[in-house]
Amino acid sequence: MESSSYPDTADTQRIDGIDVVAKNNRRGSERYRTVCRIARVQRVDDVGLWRVRNISNDGLMLAADIKATVGETLDISLSETTTLRGTIIWAERGRCGVAFDGPIDAAVVLRRLADEQRGEGYRALRLPVEAKAIIALRNDSRPIDLIDISQHGAGFRYDGVLDPGTEVELVLPGGELRRRALVRWSRGQRGGLWFTQQLDRATLESIAILRQ
Repeated sequence: MESSSYPDTADTQRIDGIDVVAKNNRRGSERYRTVCRIARVQRVDDVGLWRVRNISNDGLMLAADIKATVGETLDISLSETTTLRGTIIWAERGRCGVAFDGPIDAAVVLRRLADEQRGEGYRALRLPVEAKAIIALRNDSRPIDLIDISQHGAGFRYDGVLDPGTEVELVLPGGELRRRALVRWSRGQRGGLWFTQQLDRATLESIAILRQ
């Protein structure tokens, strides 16, 4: 699973808009590497956004700064419609290797993901979260309930009225992280925010931090 197991030869390809490196390893299985894919990783008691460093028919490598445990089972969502299950077989220095429960066709998966990204209505992966946050308006600050969050925005519940287009500042749990945002939509007590500056992926590696 580690990149050091690759042979010296590599062939860079472009699969429907995604730059990948295909390498043949000693087991005869072709491996595709992509450094621009974010996955939603569901653990037993946590969920977060981790980076996919490479993927093959048999497994993939993930990168995250939080602890990963050998033997741990993960559900890895590459999009809202593509979820793979596997087991961590090695972990070191912020990376881990995952063996899939069964083989996939990595090239087909990459093409499907590229098609989804080009499709109308595509949304970045969101993390479910039940946490208290603060919305700072021009002359007021009010509590809201976060119900989901991504690098680009958040869903919320609120017992007041926030009109679409309203500029706010979202203060995330703990008070240290803030993002300016626009109310994208609001219906009843539900609404959605769009961040004017996206969150860093590392901020969302573990949703348990926000819940605390």
